[in-house]
Amino acid sequence: MVLGLWYSVRNGATLMTIDKKTYEEIYKMLDAVDPVDFDCGTLCGGLCCTCSYEPEEEFRMESDENADSYMGLYLLPGEEAIYNMDPDAPDNDCGWIDWGYLVAEDYEFPESWHGKVSFIQCKTSPHCKREKRPIQCRTFPLAPHIDENGVFSMILNQDDLPYECPLIAQNSLLGGEITLNEAFIETTYIAWQKLLQDPLILDLVELDSETRIEEGWDIVTVL
Repeated sequence: MVLGLWYSVRNGATLMTIDKKTYEEIYKMLDAVDPVDFDCGTLCGGLCCTCSYEPEEEFRMESDENADSYMGLYLLPGEEAIYNMDPDAPDNDCGWIDWGYLVAEDYEFPESWHGKVSFIQCKTSPHCKREKRPIQCRTFPLAPHIDENGVFSMILNQDDLPYECPLIAQNSLLGGEITLNEAFIETTYIAWQKLLQDPLILDLVELDSETRIEEGWDIVTVL
């Protein structure tokens, strides 16, 4: 597949963002695989979909003030093109999510990220619109990682979470009984390889990887 990109100029540097068509192709790839052969939500009551924080104020459309008070996901650069939030549009199908923004400079995003970063939260948990799940939901419990030698791999996502995911805590690589499907692991690896062709996403993965290494995290390589 030829990676579709659109170009933007920020601070004198030319940056690439993956386009809608390519995200749709990556979504389709990931739609064909699942981490395990059963509904993993039965193990934990769908914690990754239902866990939430109580905000101090109402979460408002196009507001970055309270987005970090909610359990949700930020979208990768260009991924927002998948979602049509215009309530009057005939193809609008996003009534199941709340939409807000984080300001990149106010959070620990890469220096190459500027302005608004889209942030979404499911309003109908644990029953979200599965075909519209963002990348970071689709590829969990794996995470992309680049080691000190520049080698890319998929690892178990052991970043700080407000809940314990059985797919991680009970994973066979940690002595447990749950083994992730090989097809899921391989497809997720390929998907992130494609995503890393975008310099903005590469910067994010490099930043997250450097943080894990510097803080001495237990890195469990899956592929």
